[in-house]
Amino acid sequence: MKQTKMLRPRFALFTLFLVCCVRLLFIQASFAQTAPEPQLSNRDAAAQQAIAAANSFDQVIDRAVEREHFFMAQMKQLHPLVETYLQNLKADKDLGAAVPSSDVYFLGRLDMTEGTDDRTFTSPTTAGLGKRMLSKLKDVYAMKFLPLGFAQMVVLDQDFQRKDYDFTFVRREFLGEVRCIVLDLAPKKGAGGGRFLGRIWIEDQDYNIVRFNGTYTQAHRNSYFFHFDSWRQNLRPGVWLPSLIYSEESDFKRGLGKTLHYKAQTRLWGYNLKDFRRNSEFTEITVDAPQAVQDQSQKAQDATPIEAQRAWERQAETNVIDRLQQIGLLSPKGEVDKVLQTVVNNMMVTNNLDIQPEVECRVLMTTPLESFTIGHTIVVSRGMIDVLPDEASLAMILTHELAHIALGHQLNTKLAFNDRMFFPDERTFERMDFARDRNEEEAADKKAIELLNNSPYKDKLNNAGLFLKAVQARAPQLKNLIRAHLGESLLNGDATRMSSLMTASPQFDPKKIDQVAALPLGGRVKVDPWNNSLELIKTKPVAVTSVAEKMPFEVTPFFPFLTRLGSAAPDKGVPEKTAGAPSGQ
Repeated sequence: MKQTKMLRPRFALFTLFLVCCVRLLFIQASFAQTAPEPQLSNRDAAAQQAIAAANSFDQVIDRAVEREHFFMAQMKQLHPLVETYLQNLKADKDLGAAVPSSDVYFLGRLDMTEGTDDRTFTSPTTAGLGKRMLSKLKDVYAMKFLPLGFAQMVVLDQDFQRKDYDFTFVRREFLGEVRCIVLDLAPKKGAGGGRFLGRIWIEDQDYNIVRFNGTYTQAHRNSYFFHFDSWRQNLRPGVWLPSLIYSEESDFKRGLGKTLHYKAQTRLWGYNLKDFRRNSEFTEITVDAPQAVQDQSQKAQDATPIEAQRAWERQAETNVIDRLQQIGLLSPKGEVDKVLQTVVNNMMVTNNLDIQPEVECRVLMTTPLESFTIGHTIVVSRGMIDVLPDEASLAMILTHELAHIALGHQLNTKLAFNDRMFFPDERTFERMDFARDRNEEEAADKKAIELLNNSPYKDKLNNAGLFLKAVQARAPQLKNLIRAHLGESLLNGDATRMSSLMTASPQFDPKKIDQVAALPLGGRVKVDPWNNSLELIKTKPVAVTSVAEKMPFEVTPFFPFLTRLGSAAPDKGVPEKTAGAPSGQ
């Protein structure tokens, strides 16, 4: 009995303790339902949102790895053109910035059927370079830049496996209008060399990697990898493909106390060239009744000798243009062609020129500064359009080519035979040459000045002459940018095209902040890598705050405004380079 009395107080205390615990739990549960959730830090909130979309952080990684394997399988079926333009840099104390000291240029077709490979478009100065790699340099003292190393930067990892990496969540971020999950990647110990080290951006719908920024780890003692920023764009539903790569090194030690300093742009385009290689008229065939088929020509007679000659010349012109478009070097007709055509029409109307067949304009997809004529078609490179400072300078380039046409300078009609077009794409620079001889160039210069002096641009040519002075000043350092591959260079030995315009132009002064003689590369024309279509980047000019920001003819980083295919188009005024700068979310 006494023992029972002693247990009751203990039992009562235990019961009271349980009641208090239950009460406390009830209060906490009620508070959780009625009180607002505590605010998490931006990093934790973003992590929670990112994980919720794919149920877990692990699933985000698994799906990204799965999509990267799908990407690799896709790339084995695609063979885009790959262009790399690189500028070596040196410090300029007067400008307070690094300026180009030399340059390198490569163009090839990517082939990933058995790893990363390319087929280089050979020319007398680049033949034989296509099979060696930049990323695995054997001669650290020579430091030769070779095309395949930059092409390799389209791939995060040849065999991307989760087990080889440590993944760290960073934040959630918008690239253009695409919301991304940002992760840092570091190879695990023992994962082997040549693994990616850096940051990746994963779009949060299908979990494709749309950007990666970093380098590759050293594979062995004598191998070297450079830093790069690789971008992919949504070119087909659910498909993100490489389009732009920027690479830069400012303090890369390369032996004997030397430091490597360079910046480079790599562009990819021509993913869907097969559409240019088939006859679209036969994709939808309709068979008319025999009696309904009639000759639609207005004349039921043979061509006159003059008409026959013109038709033969036109056939040569058509053969060349079709072949260049099939290769992916010439963009299809589009918006930029119309702008060029307007300038040419202004010149023809004010000078009462009546040229038959009609003059047309097309754009070469490549960076080197060149222009030429193919029969009655004026061709200007994308790089040339990028760097021209104003419309009058564009008129100068186009009028020089219009003068060739007005003077009757002809295309070699051997190209009217279709078998002349039967050559491998990579032999294009060897098999096609539209350069003129010195006499024709001088005659075209003289005629072009005459046409310009009788045009709406006659009082606006100072900048055109200044542009030529800038080309002349930078030519020793930018030989590969100035050098033409299919047409005529702006400089021919010691002669400068349209040199008489330089006489009346201001003195070229790189230190003068308000003097814009030429623009950086990539500021005017935007490329659709899938179908090669072009559009002008319509943006307000950005005020230059220092001479270092002028960057005439120079390479700059990429910041494209990423969009999802099928979503509302972004404001056309958004510039390619600046509008896509990441914004935290």
